[in-house]
Amino acid sequence: MKYFAIIALTITAAAQTPAPRTQVSGIVSSVTAAEKQVALQTTKGETLALTVDERTSVLHATPGETDPKKWTKMPLAEISSGDEVLAYVRGALDQKPLIASTLVVRTKGDLASMAQKQLDDWKKRGTVGNVTAVDAGAKTITIKVGSKEWTLKPTDKTDFHRYSLDSNKPSDAKPSSLAEVKPGDQVNVLGEKNNESSTITAETIYAGTFRQLAATIVSIDPAANEMKVTDLATKKPLTIKISPESAMKKLPDQLATMLARRYGVAARRGGPGGGAPGGADGGPGRGGMRGGGPGGPGGGGFPGRGEGGGGGRGGDIGGMIDRLPPMQLSELKPKDAIMVSTTMGSDPSRVTAIMLLAGVEPILTAAPNATRDIMSGWNLGGGGGEGN
Repeated sequence: MKYFAIIALTITAAAQTPAPRTQVSGIVSSVTAAEKQVALQTTKGETLALTVDERTSVLHATPGETDPKKWTKMPLAEISSGDEVLAYVRGALDQKPLIASTLVVRTKGDLASMAQKQLDDWKKRGTVGNVTAVDAGAKTITIKVGSKEWTLKPTDKTDFHRYSLDSNKPSDAKPSSLAEVKPGDQVNVLGEKNNESSTITAETIYAGTFRQLAATIVSIDPAANEMKVTDLATKKPLTIKISPESAMKKLPDQLATMLARRYGVAARRGGPGGGAPGGADGGPGRGGMRGGGPGGPGGGGFPGRGEGGGGGRGGDIGGMIDRLPPMQLSELKPKDAIMVSTTMGSDPSRVTAIMLLAGVEPILTAAPNATRDIMSGWNLGGGGGEGN
């Protein structure tokens, strides 16, 4: 957890015990004040019972304050489930009892406040785009956002992250580097824009490859939150998992007819929406912020909407789709056609839906390859405005 990394750099000054210590971090699952114990679900998925004694220092790491000397002492009884804790224990983690020398606490309220500030920052300074080129020598990345190109300029301090094959959550992303970014990726970058030179000085970059496809539903398993579909481009079967973070919408008939007319004209002119049926893999994934920002509690989806406008005409379409009410899995049925952005999947035959759009039959009939353009428009922020 990023918050813990910051705390770990400064905690030495707050430590009161010179004996060898082991560091562990995680989320509090329970507190038993009478027994002076804190149960911790660690970042590695283990459950540890930490014991507090008269020498244990329990500190409240005040948000925005990096000097441990200014952190206030906190009674054990004020720690609650869901709080985040960085613990230093005396000796190894296999000892019984496991006695904590120092507990540094960030409360649920702290985390919510920090996540909101981070979310606001991504809304203001975040940009989502598709990678068109990477220059390893110049250490730059070129991305396309709608019809505009931006040059990303990472520095030695830029944090790179790579999305998991099975998740678009920033919390599941792994540390990465410029060398892992490649054309076709979608990137979400936080940094300062220089509009005159179309450059962004990148502070944080999330990159990953996602799939976009059109499909027909074969069957639905509500208990498992899964559906079996046929990919219209490959004609192969595919299982799509619906998660709590999946964004699902259905186009009203009037809007579907309007979009079919628009993309049908473009297809006849050889513009976006023409070509082979069913869309293609490798397009961008969900760009909307759902829950918290990167590393924040419940942070699913890409960190920020960034600058809007996909596929040259996607901005207004994205806004239209965003304003539609959410759709439930129960509203879908076999033989329905859908457009969907998914994870790549460690097993390519099983993926997780990031965005799913139903009611698209008229569009696929008029312009079989409109999937990428429409889903990019939804993905890249609707309304066309920065920070949307």
